[in-house]
Amino acid sequence: MDYLKTVVPSQLLAERGSNLVVINPGSANIRVGLAKQDSPFSIPHCIARRSNQLPKLNVQDQLLNSQVTTAQHMEREKAYDVIASLLKIPFLDEEVANNSIPRKMGRVDGYNPQNPRKDGAFTWTDTHVKDLDSSVPQESSSDKSVIAESLAQNEGTESKEPTLAERKFREVIFGEEALRISPTEPYSLRRLIRRGHLNISQHYPMQQVLEDLHALWDWILLEKLHIPHQERSLYSAILVVPETFDNREIKEILSILLRDLRFSSAVVHQEGLAAVFGNGLSTACVVNLGAQVSSVICIEDGVALPNTEKTLPFGGEDISRCLLWTQRHHQTWPQIRTDILTKPIDLLMLNRLKESYCEIKEGELDAIAVVHSYEDAMPAGSHKTRLTALNVPPMGLFYPTLLIPDLYPPPPRSWFHDYEDMLEETWHIEFPRRSDMPDGLYPGNNVGLQMWDNYPFVSMKPKKEEKVGLAEAITSSILSTGRIDLQRKLFCSIQLIAGVALTGGLIPAVEERVLHTIPSNEAIHTVEVLQSRTNPTFVSWKGGAILGVLDFGRDAWVHREDWIRNGIHIGSGRKYKDSYFLQAQAMCYINSFQEQVTS
Repeated sequence: MDYLKTVVPSQLLAERGSNLVVINPGSANIRVGLAKQDSPFSIPHCIARRSNQLPKLNVQDQLLNSQVTTAQHMEREKAYDVIASLLKIPFLDEEVANNSIPRKMGRVDGYNPQNPRKDGAFTWTDTHVKDLDSSVPQESSSDKSVIAESLAQNEGTESKEPTLAERKFREVIFGEEALRISPTEPYSLRRLIRRGHLNISQHYPMQQVLEDLHALWDWILLEKLHIPHQERSLYSAILVVPETFDNREIKEILSILLRDLRFSSAVVHQEGLAAVFGNGLSTACVVNLGAQVSSVICIEDGVALPNTEKTLPFGGEDISRCLLWTQRHHQTWPQIRTDILTKPIDLLMLNRLKESYCEIKEGELDAIAVVHSYEDAMPAGSHKTRLTALNVPPMGLFYPTLLIPDLYPPPPRSWFHDYEDMLEETWHIEFPRRSDMPDGLYPGNNVGLQMWDNYPFVSMKPKKEEKVGLAEAITSSILSTGRIDLQRKLFCSIQLIAGVALTGGLIPAVEERVLHTIPSNEAIHTVEVLQSRTNPTFVSWKGGAILGVLDFGRDAWVHREDWIRNGIHIGSGRKYKDSYFLQAQAMCYINSFQEQVTS
């Protein structure tokens, strides 16, 4: 403790963070880096493998159901009109006569300072292995078009140049490169996590998902962090998991870290708790706005409250799809084939347009943007167009019927049945027995943590998704704490994290809508969203790094030898201490340390 009083934060991070790898997996991206780094690598959480059976790219999304029913379409149009009334813009079917009346234009020179405009085109991934033994020098990116042209000219002739005619396909492609593969290429694209869970189905078996997860993470450690296999035992892993993960998923990922990737030890923390540490807080309502799922959980004095957890089945990618639907309805989208299911590169483009142009504000919001078309293996085409109603899609966070999230056939839920609760401490803590409490209502000697039994958390069932908007989920989560003092504190300590949190105008919209959602009989009159000290995209990753650096005792860590030999089983006494019940070490020192780190 004396050392913590005098140490410089950057010195502590450098000393203890050089051999700590922080891993924060998400549905769309995985954030990985050494704890001593200022920011992590953010890599799309997907992998593409070459297939001998498929004539073209197969996006292995398990028979995704993207068909919109008549009822859903009517609900979407109704939600649009409600939002239009709030934003003071024309209703969905109100058309300006012949589009002759000029519309008010939003600033198009990067009006959202947090998300500067990006209009550059993506390029198709080169799926061929470069022949290093060839006498011809390795081509640069500027030479690839020349070589492709040469190949086209020689098509149908008997070319005898082995460097061009006998090029081989790459067997595995990772990250963003996998998303930029042309639909004509013989690959199978797999997204490892969907809607906050491992992407397991009858079409994508568990073993295949885990093998792909191992391959991607191993590639990141080698290519991005430059940690070779023989040195892995010198490193420990901090796994920052989404609240949506089930026990079995956490166990399998721990096995990959310790058994397959060969880390010497590992610890698991939840995203919500890591986020408050990343912003130098101890109590907050954490709202995680991810790509495919959103979640809400309350943290009090460094402890996550499990009964406050809410999961919402929509996120940033749903806003991007809604952006496309809005433009098509208003006939502002160019006459191009945009298909996010068969061409993942189109989703990359839509995400970029959403980040650059969408924000929440009153009045008509249009912008001149460059939309790209990606046809087969042809270079991207550019189309300058006026996008309209750019403030409507992000409002789908509050009116989710506007988004209509894509449906996925559920994985075999029996796979998640697990009688060994990974989210539970089982070491024994001595509590003084109170004579005024009946047996079983207060933890006595050698009873463990029965005090947590009253929490409605059932580990053997899939976590329930809420069918409500963001404001209702936040309000319900905070009110479920049951204490007026804590509720008032949490309503004034809302923390927005993940990529969607960067949306312009989102903070005042959350404050206003949550305030109007609080029941009138509650004595709460103030709502405040705290400004993030750290980039919301990787604040949970940063918090995981801080937790790992400050954990001097490392009592919660699982060691490789113990895991391989015994795993985690009932009665072993070696379950890791999950962050639900993590008692933050020396909070008086940690808070001051975090303020220095995040300032």
